[in-house]
Amino acid sequence: MTVEAVTASGTVSGVREDGLAVFRGIPFARPPVGALRFAAPEPPERWDGVRPATAFGPPPPQSSALAPGMPHTTGDDWLTCNIWTPDPGAGGLPVMVWIYGGAYIIGHSSDPGYDGALLSREGGVVVVTFNYRVAMEGFGQIEGAPANRGLLDQVAALTWVRDNIAAFGGDPGDVTVFGESAGAGSIAALLAMPRASGLFHRAIAQSVPGTFFSTALADDISAAISAEAGVRPARQALAAVTPDRLMKAVDAVAATMARHSRWGPVAHTPTPFSPVVDGDVLPRTPWEALAAGAARDIPLITGHNRDEYRLFIAMDGLLGQITDDRAATALRTFAPDPQAYRDAFPGASAETLYELVHSDWLFRMPTIHLAEAQAAAGGRVHLYKLAWSTPALGACHALDVPLVWGNLVGGIADLLIGDRTAAEELSGKIRPAWTGFATSGDPGWPAYEPSRRLTHILDTPSAITPYPEETSRVLWADHTFAALALTS
Repeated sequence: MTVEAVTASGTVSGVREDGLAVFRGIPFARPPVGALRFAAPEPPERWDGVRPATAFGPPPPQSSALAPGMPHTTGDDWLTCNIWTPDPGAGGLPVMVWIYGGAYIIGHSSDPGYDGALLSREGGVVVVTFNYRVAMEGFGQIEGAPANRGLLDQVAALTWVRDNIAAFGGDPGDVTVFGESAGAGSIAALLAMPRASGLFHRAIAQSVPGTFFSTALADDISAAISAEAGVRPARQALAAVTPDRLMKAVDAVAATMARHSRWGPVAHTPTPFSPVVDGDVLPRTPWEALAAGAARDIPLITGHNRDEYRLFIAMDGLLGQITDDRAATALRTFAPDPQAYRDAFPGASAETLYELVHSDWLFRMPTIHLAEAQAAAGGRVHLYKLAWSTPALGACHALDVPLVWGNLVGGIADLLIGDRTAAEELSGKIRPAWTGFATSGDPGWPAYEPSRRLTHILDTPSAITPYPEETSRVLWADHTFAALALTS
């Protein structure tokens, strides 16, 4: 059975699925190809008649090397969104807009793990997912092109939601953004971006990465990728390179990151992209912006997983293989004080230290610093830590994603979740906390404040305690997550 909704660009036709109205592949911007390649997104063109909205749009060009099995881009209409709504004829339903992760180099909204049916049905909310440009298309620093095009895509999607979501039963004045990893980093950036002001009213940032680039660093990385593709890092030159060929150049550089010592800590990561603090699209880092009160009026949930980096150790085939030399290099590269780390964790194995310092630098400490900045400015923030463990990888990075969505079969859920009965129990607590926050601003546990640092420990059973990673917090207390610099 079909169902129609009228948007500013024309009428779309979705389908009824298990009591919900579902619309897929609605354009929120014109295809960023041809003359619009590497440009800021432009509003979609109008259409006559009824446009089918029953299939996901194609994913943006992305790395197949970082995550084999990612779908291949088969069309140009990358910038589309998808909607699950309990009642398109209703008025004033809360809206939840998901921003996917993927290290700013992969990701797409057609991932089955992001199916919004359960959240929409149980929570009575309108769920929106969308594509944004990643890798060189979205985050490469290109002469003659705006910086942070992936973030501008997100602003365009949120603008579309503001202007059209009432046609799907949603309240444009009650929008919550939520996302994980690079999606959480994007949300942190949106909190700091004047262009995003007023487009959302609550935010949930899961495992916020601390990597934001200076323009000098971003310029140098893009120059290396462009050279690999045989052109200058300028818009006209790169526009002559097909997306597939450009992605091959990205993957070639990503595979040799360690050779580029001038990129500093970034050379020890698997991805050459992050948001750029360019002074225009993104005027300053999220930590600086939030501490100055940029998001004081936006209630925030943020948190991290206990064993964030273990997933990446496993992906590199290094579980049980971390040597003292590897641990020492990681401490020198990432720790504020390498010896203080060793002293703070006496008796820790090389692998434990390696995992800890990576987890802290990349996700755990950026997240707690974001909470501290929001609280210091008088904003409301609720902190959590995921402690529930999988048999092989503990409470690793991305484990929160299937638990939040409740999609516990298929994809990454099959890789990470062993005991689905226990996972369903915990997911059954997380889902209503997230939708409850989107509905009322209250997730069900106290706000974080620096004197007590109360944190919701997501586990079976769950608990509310002072922040449990106090040793790491103290080690990083004076660290500033500044834009990463190009070293000499």
